[in-house]
Amino acid sequence: MIEAPNGPRKPTVSIVIPVFDERERIVDALLALQSLRASQRAQVIVVDGGSTDDTVALAGPLADIVTRSARGRALQMNAGAAVASGDVLLFLHADTSLPEHCCELVIAGLTGPDQRRGSRSTSRHLHVWGRFDVRIEGRSRVLELVARAMNLRSRWSGIATGDQAMFVKREDFFSVGGFPLQPLMEDIEMSSRLKARSAPLCLTEQVTTSGRRWDTRGVWRTIFLMWRLRLLYWFGTPAEKLAEAYR
Repeated sequence: MIEAPNGPRKPTVSIVIPVFDERERIVDALLALQSLRASQRAQVIVVDGGSTDDTVALAGPLADIVTRSARGRALQMNAGAAVASGDVLLFLHADTSLPEHCCELVIAGLTGPDQRRGSRSTSRHLHVWGRFDVRIEGRSRVLELVARAMNLRSRWSGIATGDQAMFVKREDFFSVGGFPLQPLMEDIEMSSRLKARSAPLCLTEQVTTSGRRWDTRGVWRTIFLMWRLRLLYWFGTPAEKLAEAYR
């Protein structure tokens, strides 16, 4: 844990970034986090899943920890959580950037007292996990509507996606067993597990994620594919079969 120079220790956030062959964007992604490292409010952990380029070498000077695991987002995020020292774990995609003061927003939201009407406790907390609203950066103007729909759906369902930079208190992450070891929909399954502990903290501040998969595959085709995969998942189709369709 990071100790404050004076007074009691302040809560910290460990930012876990799973990567695979991200040489084109890893430096910019990590440079954006250097002010958080300098403030001693965030620890930055990069987990490589077997990159064949120089992702690891580029990440080394810009992260607190660079570690390796077998390839797979769930495996990599669990590996990062295992070496993290923060009170809160925040899982960030390499193509997603965080808003200013993100650590303060997360810590305040997860450590503040329960303000629900009728609550007399000053020690209970309303939320143990959450996510940010998302903005999608890409060529199509439709992506603005896609992001709005994602944010509204997330508030309605209590389900977060990896694009929204999920965060969770360390003890609750390990209490639910971490991310399920499946090749797709691990974020949806994790949200379902955490909902049993609390509703998500839905921060209106936005993370900005790349629209590369929409730009590459086509916006409407990608929307249809993702809705189809989620629907199949809810009806019990194994994640392994869905991963084949996604690829």
